[in-house]
Amino acid sequence: MILAGDVGGTKCNLALFSEKGGRLTPIFKQRFRSKDFATFDLIAKEFSRIAADHLGDEKIRAAGFGIAGPVINNRVRATNLPWTVDAGVLSQELDIEHIILLNDLGAWGHSIEYLDPADFTVLNPGSPEKGGTRALLAAGTGLGEAFLVWDGSRYQVVASEGGHSDFAPHTEQQIELLRFMRRRYPQVSWELILSGRGFRTLHEFLDPSVKHPTFADPDADPAPEITQNGLNKTCPVCVETIDLWTDIYGAEAGNLALKVLALGGVYVAGGIAVKILQKIKDGAFFSSFRDKWHFENLLNNIPVSVILSENAPQLGAAYEALRLVQK
Repeated sequence: MILAGDVGGTKCNLALFSEKGGRLTPIFKQRFRSKDFATFDLIAKEFSRIAADHLGDEKIRAAGFGIAGPVINNRVRATNLPWTVDAGVLSQELDIEHIILLNDLGAWGHSIEYLDPADFTVLNPGSPEKGGTRALLAAGTGLGEAFLVWDGSRYQVVASEGGHSDFAPHTEQQIELLRFMRRRYPQVSWELILSGRGFRTLHEFLDPSVKHPTFADPDADPAPEITQNGLNKTCPVCVETIDLWTDIYGAEAGNLALKVLALGGVYVAGGIAVKILQKIKDGAFFSSFRDKWHFENLLNNIPVSVILSENAPQLGAAYEALRLVQK
């Protein structure tokens, strides 16, 4: 048995996998609200208690967790939560000998080889280069960016904190957006826009006079209301908000593709793209992706896909954990 989890700022998805012939099959899953727990250790313990009936006489051989934050010496200080997760402490708490911690994008990246074709929506088929570098970005509670390099036998994921690099506007409107945001923040990063919180910021930039019920509740997340209004076209400002957000997301995906020369493809992950998939698919995202002047032809040949499975990070973390006991 393998234990794996996707640990995010909003939710933690944990799963138990059985292994047969090197293939993993999920047999039990549970979702937890991250902010309901003081530490991740408490979530892991609670899951172990709930999942005990599914273990029978078997023991968990290894565990892997993808966590939003940089991994240093198998230890992570979560980016969007007041948690520090230490593999050594978890090993003792859970009585599991082998535990690996991955950056959340690492977990997404390692899942790509194990997903089915139905788990992807292709935005641009392109012409993938065998063994070519792949780029991966995921907008959700935050913005994660990573790339994958072929080592001769498999893809290795190289994590980054590129989501926290400086936002670069590419239209006159976005230059005004940068000025608007600089009055609020000492640094305007891509993540401030390309995350759930970015939708309200863009909405207020476009028209501060238009407000929605969730705006009055400091504990509410306005993003679902704004995106749903935008997709349903019930609020013109919401429509413009998701248009602008998608334009900026596509532009940054293209930036990442150029920076790592992602001839093996670009993969868009995270919860937001799936929730606004009809907008992501309408052509605006890819139009902004390839809008790089002399490099438009190059970007036209790069495959771009959206990962649809929200269970992908658990799967990637599980296979990396399995490798620990197969060595």
